[in-house]
Amino acid sequence: MSIISVKSLSKTFKKPLREEGLRGMIKALFSRKYEQVKAVDSISFDIDEGEIVGYIGANGAGKSTTIKMMCGILYPTSGEITVDGMDFTKNRRRINREMGVVFGQKTQLWWDIPLIETFKILKSIYEVPDEEYEERFNYLCDLLDMRPFLTQTVRSLSLGQRMRADFAAALIHSPKIVYLDEPTIGLDVLVKDKIRGAIKELNRKYNTTVILTTHDMKDIEELCNRIIIIDKGRILYDGSLSNIKYRFGNTKTIFTPSNVSLDTAALSERFPGVTVEEKDERYAIKFSQNEVDLDDMLLYLINTYHVKDFKIEDVSIEDITKQLYEKH
Repeated sequence: MSIISVKSLSKTFKKPLREEGLRGMIKALFSRKYEQVKAVDSISFDIDEGEIVGYIGANGAGKSTTIKMMCGILYPTSGEITVDGMDFTKNRRRINREMGVVFGQKTQLWWDIPLIETFKILKSIYEVPDEEYEERFNYLCDLLDMRPFLTQTVRSLSLGQRMRADFAAALIHSPKIVYLDEPTIGLDVLVKDKIRGAIKELNRKYNTTVILTTHDMKDIEELCNRIIIIDKGRILYDGSLSNIKYRFGNTKTIFTPSNVSLDTAALSERFPGVTVEEKDERYAIKFSQNEVDLDDMLLYLINTYHVKDFKIEDVSIEDITKQLYEKH
């Protein structure tokens, strides 16, 4: 069942035009001209309850604009957004109580008070019952390991601590939907893993619907079964992660030590379409699984060159996205 439905959604901004230099600045004071910039161009999609969907694209593609319209921060120029069967424009306050939002570069925490007081304020704002609040608060504290810094002011928290706290603040009222806009930006590996683990656990335990925008492709590959790729305000792809890997990048790379006496000409003759590069003291043997069977390749390397030490990598979603952009 769809919990979010987006139909023919568009957003156009007026961008002021100005000539260069002082003359252009003065002229603009008396005669300002504008151009229409379409940030989002008639997009449509449905998201089912409990899905974790990656919404990705290059800078300026329209990701954050879409998310802001879905959160009610921006109003669409045209189109409609339905959340849990309700029209957003007519039920904005009611819908906002059912969602949580994390913007990686902005915070909803109060800087000069202890973190625990922020959660008490949010409890009052969302009118969360005492028993429900205690259960959710304790669960999030343990899940995100926040107890050591609950009494510190937000101003004194490290970036990793603040992001965990922001994540918890977006979830304290048990929302059905969570929008995460670059939630792991600037974080170290350990904190990223903790937040990824928390997203998986919340989705598993509460069936929380998650819409994730990020430039960190590991976030997408670890969390999302479905991705929507947007470019210049239009959707390029909407489907499963496994399907896009098969369609646009069903590629494997086998890395072997460069001390192996690899006959690249013989390898290419045996497996047409294979490319071999030598870098960082190892060979990188790249091929499409649509053309070459992985087991055949491994048996050939083991039997012919007695390769015992090798590493196999799939194509990254980042490489696939680049291919999509090049085709459009």
